Amino acid sequence: MSTTDVLEAEYRDGQIRTHGPEGFEGMRKAGRLAAECLDMLTPHVVPGVVTDDLDRMAREFILDHGALPACLFYRGYSKTVCISVNHVVCHGIPGERVLREGDIANIDVTCIVDGWHGDHSRMYGVGPVSARSKRLVEVTYESIARGIAAVKPGATTGDIGHAIQSYVESMRCSVVRDFCGHGLGKVFHDAPNILHFGQPGQGEVLKAGMFFTIEPMVNLGKPSVKVLADGWTAVTRDKSLSAQCEHSIGVTEDGAEIFTASPAGLFQPPIETA
Repeated sequence: MSTTDVLEAEYRDGQIRTHGPEGFEGMRKAGRLAAECLDMLTPHVVPGVVTDDLDRMAREFILDHGALPACLFYRGYSKTVCISVNHVVCHGIPGERVLREGDIANIDVTCIVDGWHGDHSRMYGVGPVSARSKRLVEVTYESIARGIAAVKPGATTGDIGHAIQSYVESMRCSVVRDFCGHGLGKVFHDAPNILHFGQPGQGEVLKAGMFFTIEPMVNLGKPSVKVLADGWTAVTRDKSLSAQCEHSIGVTEDGAEIFTASPAGLFQPPIETA
């Protein structure tokens, strides 16, 4: 989601919403289905697979479970998932591209279950990958873990961003500034924006019942990105590798609940090195 051109859902009104037990239960169901969808795709992310075939499998899985794919036809987007490979930062459009050994790919899916949105992404290694690719993915996963650990009532969105940025930069990688996490629930992209960089104590104060995504995008090179002519695909300007992972979470009385935890324990699929 762009910090300069926010992808507003139809009913976004700028208000930060808090939710009770009914909302938590709705988000658990939506988040679980999104995670199960990516669990299902895991064995299919192999050298030679066509990205459009992965998209078709995801769409059929979601519909077969009585849910709706949120991205399909959203603001003109024509696919169910985003598949972002190598130097694609986010919003890569599935098509005729064939995944090859050594690629790293992020798959991002959002399911609507009874009106609630479960938004989730994770990284996949396509066969053995380079040591630097694996390291980038590991840094990205550690960064989201640190961001989630900063979530509790009374903390701020700046605390989340600082936890992510300080770790990523200590590992000599960079955090993308052009995209951010976002509130969600019955609205796909809602307030607040969750920046993956920032200063402690700054930003919105977190309250129990808030729902949002944390989805850091981490580059091996510089943080600058550009959007291609299709209006969706964002790539690194220096063509360096990029990685991303995303959870939908709710703020609880003493921390955070991850709605998109993988039932099969596959949030971080094993990655082999060449």
